[in-house]
Amino acid sequence: MSFEKSIENAPKIGSFDILDLATPPHRIKKIPPELRRQRRVIRKEMSFFRRLTLRLQHDSQFLRSVIQLSFLLLCIWIGFEFYAFLGSLSSPGQSPVQRPPGVEGFLPISALISLMYWFGSGTINDIHPSGLFIFVAIAATGFLLKKAFCSWLCPVGTISESLGDLGKKLFGRNITVTIWLDYPMRSIKYLLLLFFVWSIGHMDIDDLKAFVYSPYNKMADVKMFLFFANITSFALWTIIVLVILSVFIRNFWCRFLCPYGALLGALSWLSPLKITREKSTCIDCELCTKACPSNIAVHTAGRVWSDECTNCLACVQVCPVKDTLDVRTSFTATRVPTWVIGALVVGTFVGITGLAMLTGHWRNSMSQNEYLKRMKNIDSPLYQHNRGSVPKYDAQD
Repeated sequence: MSFEKSIENAPKIGSFDILDLATPPHRIKKIPPELRRQRRVIRKEMSFFRRLTLRLQHDSQFLRSVIQLSFLLLCIWIGFEFYAFLGSLSSPGQSPVQRPPGVEGFLPISALISLMYWFGSGTINDIHPSGLFIFVAIAATGFLLKKAFCSWLCPVGTISESLGDLGKKLFGRNITVTIWLDYPMRSIKYLLLLFFVWSIGHMDIDDLKAFVYSPYNKMADVKMFLFFANITSFALWTIIVLVILSVFIRNFWCRFLCPYGALLGALSWLSPLKITREKSTCIDCELCTKACPSNIAVHTAGRVWSDECTNCLACVQVCPVKDTLDVRTSFTATRVPTWVIGALVVGTFVGITGLAMLTGHWRNSMSQNEYLKRMKNIDSPLYQHNRGSVPKYDAQD
């Protein structure tokens, strides 16, 4: 049986079984027994919960998949709740349905303007407060854990990664963009980020306040839903093209176009937790580089500084030599267990959004009656956004 075939047929219940099979036998023989990563056959544990606990603790990719799926299902649930909320607005006889604040996580421009307004005025607005705290939570994960939000929580990242896995399964590999084309394409997301920052940076406090409390911004979540509910053929084909490209080129949107990814990539250089390679024990098997979904040459790095590193830990998972590739702190070089990274990603996000809930900055101040009133005029010029400008409005609007 070939080496590749043995990997395909390996038991998937034990993470360390897969880890050992990922290393060619001749490589394992070259590793002194005292340097080999500990092998634990999880499938031999009798209790299902014991096996599950051990796998969550020792198999970073299984843990990451569980967190990704959980967060994706949460976002889908929020979508259904928002759909039910809008349905109750269009059916006067129907019992009111509470609007899910989490939908504001899909309003990044509004959140960025709210953040600038908060910095400038000291006021946390009550129009989309949860969007502001979700934005802060995402930025905090970038500062602490590199682009871990992208590979552990982001629903778009999860879908994009799954499309890449599908492409690899169908065609045996993903296309790797050559370096001379990769760098210019990766710069696109930074140019988009700079455009948004430059545009908002020109706004003074009065302009920021005018946008935050504008009729357009108040109904931005509804406008977003209506955009997808009544999607144009151009927008639909754009999404289809992005999906197709993501099948062939892993994480196409995330790598080349996502402004959020650019922001987190810039913040990641400040992160105190980075994947670190111990050169003295490395056997140069290059399994880490082959496992990296971001095409980073991990096997040549001392510390992985790349702005494309998402701390997905796929490289750490396949390293066959103990204490050779792991996440370490910048100042003390303390090794951080992989399960701790997952806990920090979730804990940071839940902690900041939970703080918003506890301090009363989670739900907006708009009543059901106000939503009903505004829904009737949703197609009026007040709720349009023309070339970055907000239509003039009066106090009664």
